Amino acid sequence: MKKVAIVTDSTTYLPQSIIDGLGIHVVPLTLHWDDESYRDGVDIQAEAFYERLSQSDTIPTTSQTPVEVFDRLFRELLEKDYAVFSMLISSGISGTVESALQAKKNFPGAPLEVMDSKFVSMALGFLVLEVARAAKDGASLEECVALANETYPKIGVYFTVDTLKYLNKGGRINTAKRLLGAALDIKPIMEIRDGKIELVESVRSRKKSLNRMLELAEREMAGREPVRISTFHAAAEEDCQLLMDKAVARFSPVETITTYVSPVIGSHTGPGTVSIAFMAG
Repeated sequence: MKKVAIVTDSTTYLPQSIIDGLGIHVVPLTLHWDDESYRDGVDIQAEAFYERLSQSDTIPTTSQTPVEVFDRLFRELLEKDYAVFSMLISSGISGTVESALQAKKNFPGAPLEVMDSKFVSMALGFLVLEVARAAKDGASLEECVALANETYPKIGVYFTVDTLKYLNKGGRINTAKRLLGAALDIKPIMEIRDGKIELVESVRSRKKSLNRMLELAEREMAGREPVRISTFHAAAEEDCQLLMDKAVARFSPVETITTYVSPVIGSHTGPGTVSIAFMAG
């Protein structure tokens, strides 16, 4: 039986120690900014990115991973006698999965599967982690695909932004323009639902938004155990850690991961974004 190589994209922004430990292959999306292009997490890292974004008069645009990047990686892994399972950012947010599917056509009959995760960031990260651990323990390609489908409903993600101008500029949420007319202190809470960014509700302060995300997560987890929690942020480390501390006290998770919102995703959500992803059951 072939060993399974796991491929994902840079929007997970998994800690490098985890990527290295599980042998996960990460393809970067691309940022275009002031006539320069940067590979997400390769040519530009989160901390430097958010510092520049907070001072910039321009907002970067993003683009999906090119077909040839997937073609090259798939070919390399298949030639090394791996089976390949690629789990990628939601097609409702990026065209990256379409690039992978186009590349897959170049390998008819190969042990190669591409999954539209319908997630992003650490929601996708938890899916990748679960499957990568199984692959490392010897799971087959078919078992990995089945596990991904079984794991998907156990995962959720909520986030709040400091300003709606980035979401509005990027057109990533239908309700952004309507919310722009609301009071300045309004803090929207959003989720990834059916692969797209959707508004859940709005509250009146940052503190309330953090607490409400915990309440929503608790409701969705519905008492299922074990619980895994990730909090991640865009230049909002203090609030991110506060959210994690509250989540640990509330849910007693068996695993916690704190990381950044990747530059590609942060270009659409802006500095000050704070998120929580969870996996329960």
